[in-house]
Amino acid sequence: MYEFDSAEEMLRQCEKYDCKISALMRNREMEGAECDGEAVDARMLRALEIMKNAARGPIAEPKKSMSGLLGGEAKKLQARIDAGNAIGGPLLSRAMTYAMATLEVNASMGLIVAAPTAGSAGIVPGILLALQEVYELSDGQLLEGLFHAGAIGYLAMRNATVAGAVGGCQAEVGVASAMAASAMVELMGGTPKMCVAAASTVLQNMLGLVCDPVGGLVEYPCQSRNAAGVANAIVAAEIALAGISQLIPLDEMMEAMYKVGKRLPPELRETALGGCATTPSACAACGGCKSE
Repeated sequence: MYEFDSAEEMLRQCEKYDCKISALMRNREMEGAECDGEAVDARMLRALEIMKNAARGPIAEPKKSMSGLLGGEAKKLQARIDAGNAIGGPLLSRAMTYAMATLEVNASMGLIVAAPTAGSAGIVPGILLALQEVYELSDGQLLEGLFHAGAIGYLAMRNATVAGAVGGCQAEVGVASAMAASAMVELMGGTPKMCVAAASTVLQNMLGLVCDPVGGLVEYPCQSRNAAGVANAIVAAEIALAGISQLIPLDEMMEAMYKVGKRLPPELRETALGGCATTPSACAACGGCKSE
């Protein structure tokens, strides 16, 4: 009843049932799992709890990554915020901090929620937790944001890819940013059409982004790309909420992203054989390259 296989169909169902994307996705989850709303909400609340711990833990206690490439970045960003020196404003600065903190936890083998992947796990919680603090949102509203983000991630997994090895970082950080942007628009009062427009804008902005992890590790430049991802999400959400129309529908952008990703050479799809991974400084930092 609540199943949808495209953004176009999702919007039709939102209109049919006069509901938000988050509500449609929550109903789909209840229907698919054959359980009530309380059980579905409990699982999502657990995901939110993990996200909060991963986003805030390294600010108090920095996490050193297994390789030593990461550790302490989130605490430094928080220090700038606390000193009143952050130039990006409270929403962006906090979202960046939480996003980078989550990647510290991931790189140190801690517990995170892959949303949709480990390498892009900081973007959705970064945005949602920053929104909660700046706009005083409840945990219930954040759950709505997570259900909404899940709908966009589901469409990407069904019709394109979220894997860096298949589609490059545009498929990981790009989709995570699209999930966050779309959810943000709903939480800020936007219509379902505005939400999917924001997601489409994100994918356009990140089209062609390669996956080139230094040393083959989900650490660098993954962490800073999560920070860039939250910025991209905020930009796209602001554009959509202003009522600026989107020429290319989300379904078409997902197809374009998938095709671009498949055309990327293997060296730029998570193999650590190109891009940032093969720069001299990166090779020195991780003890050598796999190729020249």
